[in-house]
Amino acid sequence: MDGVGGLHDQSGPSARCWRPQKGATAGDELEDPARASAGQALGRSRGGLTTKIHFACDGRGLPLAVVVTPGNINDSTVFDTVMDELRVPRTGAGRPRRRPDAVIADKAYSSRAIRQVLRRRGIQAVIPERADQKANRLRRSKASGRPPAFDRDLYKARNVVERSFNRLKQFRAIATRFDKLATRYKAGVHLAALILWLRELPQDSLSERT
Repeated sequence: MDGVGGLHDQSGPSARCWRPQKGATAGDELEDPARASAGQALGRSRGGLTTKIHFACDGRGLPLAVVVTPGNINDSTVFDTVMDELRVPRTGAGRPRRRPDAVIADKAYSSRAIRQVLRRRGIQAVIPERADQKANRLRRSKASGRPPAFDRDLYKARNVVERSFNRLKQFRAIATRFDKLATRYKAGVHLAALILWLRELPQDSLSERT
């Protein structure tokens, strides 16, 4: 199981389209509309109100974990949540596998906390170091100037997650969010991911299952 981490922003609906859910207290939403929008995975960024998909896939580009948050949420803060969502069933008996051999991610995930988490779990971190982190490391002292391990050849597989996002964007409801509720939008992402998995399976295996 190869871990390939990645992120992408999906455009969200306008805040004017938002309405309170049934069973919710209208006064609370009127008093704090920002909290209500965040509850529906809507956050204000440069492009307006947007929704962000935090996404992990395997080495073939097939989705393994999906987390939906407001668009103004920092990428690295959702890393642990995405990793907790990883569950790959085994071909035989046993619990689902939750620890990939390696995690390939971009510079947005370059932090000491994330590297320590992966090290404790015995997962290889293939994450490039940001320029500012490198400058701070060299400025401190020679003792702390050793760069983190980085496999450049393995990092070439980083484009797998980008291609996987391009495949998800072929679904119009994923590329542009039309759903008002975050739960429905996330369900649509799961459905699109399931379609990608079914397309990957050979036809003979599908006939055997049916």
